[in-house]
Amino acid sequence: MSKIETAHRTKKVSFIHRLVEQRWLLLMSLPFVVWLVIFKYIPLWGWTMAFQEVRPATFKIPFLERTFVGFNNFLEAFNDRLFGQTMINTLGISILDIALGTFAAILFAVLLNEIFFMRFKKITQTISYLPHFVSWVIISSIAKNVLNDRGVIDSLFNTNFKLLSTDSAIVWFVIVFVSIWKECGWNAIIYLSSMAGIDPGLYEAASIDGANRAQRIWHITLPGIRATIIILLIMSIGGALNVGMERQMLMSNNIVENHTMVLSWFAYKRGIGKNNYGVGTAIGMFQSVIGIILLLIANKIAGSVGEDRLI
Repeated sequence: MSKIETAHRTKKVSFIHRLVEQRWLLLMSLPFVVWLVIFKYIPLWGWTMAFQEVRPATFKIPFLERTFVGFNNFLEAFNDRLFGQTMINTLGISILDIALGTFAAILFAVLLNEIFFMRFKKITQTISYLPHFVSWVIISSIAKNVLNDRGVIDSLFNTNFKLLSTDSAIVWFVIVFVSIWKECGWNAIIYLSSMAGIDPGLYEAASIDGANRAQRIWHITLPGIRATIIILLIMSIGGALNVGMERQMLMSNNIVENHTMVLSWFAYKRGIGKNNYGVGTAIGMFQSVIGIILLLIANKIAGSVGEDRLI
């Protein structure tokens, strides 16, 4: 038997041995794999509607008998007068969301990590992530009552505050800052968990060497959670185009709609609103494919510069 055959056989035996050793873990993960296949992979069959003419009247027609239109649904979506501005809005809000949201979550996690009064720390953390469990319907109502003209700020300071009534990209920042207020505490949890795994001895050694608190944060805390930051950034970049439409739609009005329309909302209006499910599916498919490409690019860049990769 050659050395190559021996190596392959050894590798096969080692793989089977690991399967036997981890059989209970594999068994525990089986329900989640089944859920993933049923609810995430099987529905991908619906992408076929992006290449067909699909309207409510055609649902009873068998799949193979529907009109095949090739890429016409994609061309119809791309040539739509709203598509260009919608792409700009989606990318603008996504970039702000990723940049400011990540910075805010890391900053908040670092500040919480530096608090030594545990009771105050726990109370603060609990209060900070409570808005995560509040629906966007309530959050958007609060934001409108505070930020709209004739809102709370106008009443208190006698100003003409129109952040949600201005036809400009300023509304992107408003949406992102409201989102940060809602999700910052929740997003900080994973960074706090990562910080808990840093060896306390590193901080003690740095203190003995004369490092102040800011230096300990910069040279120990942030490098200690770098892998977590990179992985979460890669995942965020992969979902850059999949900006949910709930917050934009609920915080929007006729004045700012041109700057709040994102691809998810656009797919809803063109697909469900106009009963053209083929176009809506084409837009959704475009989002997913571009998201996968962005994910692979971000992952490749992270690997090429020596950072941790997601896949």
